[in-house]
Amino acid sequence: MEFSREELTEARRQIGSTLHKLRETRKTLEGKERPERYRSQITLAARRIRALEIAEALIARELERE
Repeated sequence: MEFSREELTEARRQIGSTLHKLRETRKTLEGKERPERYRSQITLAARRIRALEIAEALIARELERE
């Protein structure tokens, strides 16, 4: 599937915004009085962060090829 440079750039911007929000959410949950109560949410946020970091890296690689 082919994507335009504009689509890739916008996707990277959206991913960056979502990553920022997820990282802040994870920090908030980890900073709670009893963070172990939020372990599943913290784990899910960490997995989503990693997936989006991979997507961001792949987009960057694609943009460098052009």
